Amino acid sequence: MVTLADQRARFPALQTKHYFNYGGQGPLPQPALEAITNAFAWSQVLGPFSGQALEWIAKQEASNRRALAAELGVAPQTLTLTESTTTGCNIVLWGLPWQPGDHILIGDGEHPGVVAAVQQTAGRLGLQVNICPLTLAPDPLAVIDAHLTPQTRLLVISHVLWHTGQVLPLADILRLCHGRPQPVWVLVDAAQSVGVLPLDLTALGVDFYALTGHKWWCGPDGLGALYTRPDLMDVLEPTYVGWRGVEAGNPRRDGRRYEVATSAFALSQGLRVALEVHTQWGTPTERYQRQIQMSTLLWEKLSALPDVTCLLPGRPAAGLVAFRKRGVTPGQLVQTLEDQGFCLRTIPQSDCVRASVHYLTSELEVESLTSAIQAT
Repeated sequence: MVTLADQRARFPALQTKHYFNYGGQGPLPQPALEAITNAFAWSQVLGPFSGQALEWIAKQEASNRRALAAELGVAPQTLTLTESTTTGCNIVLWGLPWQPGDHILIGDGEHPGVVAAVQQTAGRLGLQVNICPLTLAPDPLAVIDAHLTPQTRLLVISHVLWHTGQVLPLADILRLCHGRPQPVWVLVDAAQSVGVLPLDLTALGVDFYALTGHKWWCGPDGLGALYTRPDLMDVLEPTYVGWRGVEAGNPRRDGRRYEVATSAFALSQGLRVALEVHTQWGTPTERYQRQIQMSTLLWEKLSALPDVTCLLPGRPAAGLVAFRKRGVTPGQLVQTLEDQGFCLRTIPQSDCVRASVHYLTSELEVESLTSAIQAT
């Protein structure tokens, strides 16, 4: 196994910054950056639209799809390659067979991009939308149960809430929704769970799982994926249609049916190599255990400071630690810390600062961040 020090040495950003913003965008490992450059260069050697180049690209794309599927515990054909989590959510929202008066239930801690997509869909198609208060709810399952109606067709939630780091009990939520007299589909925003939680989406039985590769997986920006449960592909219709999504003039029968047209294939080479880099350090479970160890360490140290309040009342179950410091606005605190080489971010939705703790995070970084916050 690669040591943590050797693993960190593969990430140029970690040599110059104390990086605590993986939930915004993870830094690229050097091998991934080189893979992107090499892929672009090799396509030019082959001739970018030659038969040889297109054959090579097809093989690489199949390899990339298998790598993503292995991390998620799904079959490669269940995946749609997208640009972002929000793209995946839009594919689902616009592709379901809605009827006027159908109801969408959405959590109160969802990302503004997904909220906007839900509102646009509902406004155009005559759907009803309600928000349920899941943020820091002691029993989120009971909250969801109380807000489901006979007209509810879709629940939209995040596996890990982006503004607090709260992990929702997805398996229990799926059982609740699927067990209704009129089963409720569940669309999951996985931006903060992929690359953090060990996942087996097939075993979970999740309906739709939209994700991005540029955060905790430390891939290039502009790449994501959507998992669709196989039996729902006959239900979910493509909205945008292009050559990648059709075969002999008909929609494909797998996840490619929601893909449209030309994309920067070389970037997906970078994502696949980034995944390889992570697996060289440890399994998803080993990475998660290390991550929780580090996020718990930061949560405990911040909770011990008299003028700092962590939003989560208990130890974190993911890599996000959200907090406030009395007497300093989140924006002021983030800027002061950045001036000292610490990368964090503000979350306006909760008026807080969010630190993203990775398995790559070192004990020394946690110590240094805590001292810097205390001194600010």
